[in-house]
Amino acid sequence: MSRTPVLRAAVVGTGHRAQLFTRGLAERPGHVVAALCDPSPTRMAFHNRLLAETGAPAATTWEPDRFTDLLAEEGIDEVVVTTVDAEHDRYIVPALKAGCRVVTEKPMTVDAGRCARILGTVRETGNSLTVAFNYRFNPVHEKVHALLADGAVGEVLSVHFEWLLDVRHGADYFRRWHREKRRSGGLLVHKSSHHFDLVNWWLADEPREAFGYGRLGFYGREAGERHGLRRDYDRAHGADRAADDPFALDLAADDTLRALYLDAERDDGYLRDRNVFDGPVTIEDDMSLLVRYARGATMTYHLTAYSPWEGYRVMFNGSAGRLELEVEESRWQPPPTRLTPAAGTVHGNRAAEHAGGVRLTLRPLWRPPVDVPLAVTHAAHGGGDPRMLDALFGPVGPTRSEDTAAVDHPTATERDGALALAVGLAANRSFETGRPVRTDELITG
Repeated sequence: MSRTPVLRAAVVGTGHRAQLFTRGLAERPGHVVAALCDPSPTRMAFHNRLLAETGAPAATTWEPDRFTDLLAEEGIDEVVVTTVDAEHDRYIVPALKAGCRVVTEKPMTVDAGRCARILGTVRETGNSLTVAFNYRFNPVHEKVHALLADGAVGEVLSVHFEWLLDVRHGADYFRRWHREKRRSGGLLVHKSSHHFDLVNWWLADEPREAFGYGRLGFYGREAGERHGLRRDYDRAHGADRAADDPFALDLAADDTLRALYLDAERDDGYLRDRNVFDGPVTIEDDMSLLVRYARGATMTYHLTAYSPWEGYRVMFNGSAGRLELEVEESRWQPPPTRLTPAAGTVHGNRAAEHAGGVRLTLRPLWRPPVDVPLAVTHAAHGGGDPRMLDALFGPVGPTRSEDTAAVDHPTATERDGALALAVGLAANRSFETGRPVRTDELITG
C-alpha cells in the first residue's frame, strides 16, 4: 500500500493571520510545517505552541536573511507568505526559483515594480503561485457568481459596490503597519484587493481604467484634532490618556495579541497599538472610484473605514434585471472604555457580537423580486477561510458532499492577483494625478 507523500511547508511571517495557515497545514494529512521564518523568535515560538496543540512536531526557526538557506536545508516543497505586504516578493521570488509551490496572502504585492518581478519569475520558472483571496470561497459570494454566470440579470452593464469598515475593525488598520502606504499600498491595495478580485471573478472580466478621489478625513492627527477625538499619546500600552479612549487597543487584555506583539516588542520594536489619531499616517480612510472593464461594464466603488456599522452592499444592473446583495457583519459597535479584542473579532475571523442579516434579492424585469435563500455564517470571513484551506491543501478529513465544491473551486492565480492589484494601484495614481489611469500603464503581461 503506497503512502501519500508528505509535503514540507514553510510559513513566512508569523503574525496573527499566519495562525490560519500554521494550524490549517498541521491539521491536514500530507503536510507538515517544517520551518517558520520571522524577525521575531517570540512570534515563532507562539506558532510552535500552536503546532504542539495539534500534536504536530515543532518547526525549525529561521531569520529572514537566511530564507534561501531555509529552502535548501529544510527541503521545502511549499511556502506560505504572510509577511508585511511590501515584503511578499522578497520570499515569493526565491521560493518560485527553488521550485516550491507558493501561496501568498493578499495583496500579492504593493506596487507595479514588485508585481512585474513576481510575474516575470512565474513565467521564467513555470512554477505555481496562488493568492489567498478567501472571499471567493464565501458561499454567499459563490451564489452571486452562479447567478451571474447563469445569466440571471443578462449582460451586466454596471456595478455599485460600497464597503464599510466599522470603527472597531477600520480603526485597526491605523494602529499598525498598514497605516504606512509604502508597506501596505493603502487600503485600496491591502483591503480592497479582496473586493476587486471578487468583481473581476463575478464579471469574468478585466479592469482597464480607474479614476478616483481619496483622503484621510477621520484618522490621523489633523482630523482627530478637528473632530475633537484625539488623545495625546503615542501608543496605548502604559498610557494613562488611552485608558478611557474607545479607539485604544489593549494588547495586554488579549492573550493572543499579547503573545504575538506585546511580548515580541523586544525582538523587533514593532508597536501594534499606535494612536489612530497620531502620525505618521500616509494612507486614506475614505476612497471613491470609478472603474471601467474590458467589455464595457463600469463599477462605482466606495470604501469607508470609520463607519458605525460594518458590511457591504453590491448591486449589479443588467440587461434582464438587477441583483442586490447586502451583508451586515456588524450592525453597530458599543462604546467600550477600552477596546479588548476577543480573539479574531478585530480581524474579521469571528462573527461580531451585533452581526446582522444577509439579503440577496433578484429583481428581474417585468416580474416580482425574488429573495434568494442563503445559508449564512459571519465567522471565518463568511465561511471562506476553511473552504479556502480545503481548496489549497485538501480537506482535514473525508470530504463531505456539500464541501466538494470548495475543494474543486478554482483558486486565484498570480494573474488574478495582478488584476486585483491593478485597480488599487491605478486609483492610487489617480489620487496623485487627478486623471483616469489605465491599468496597463502599471501592470503588463
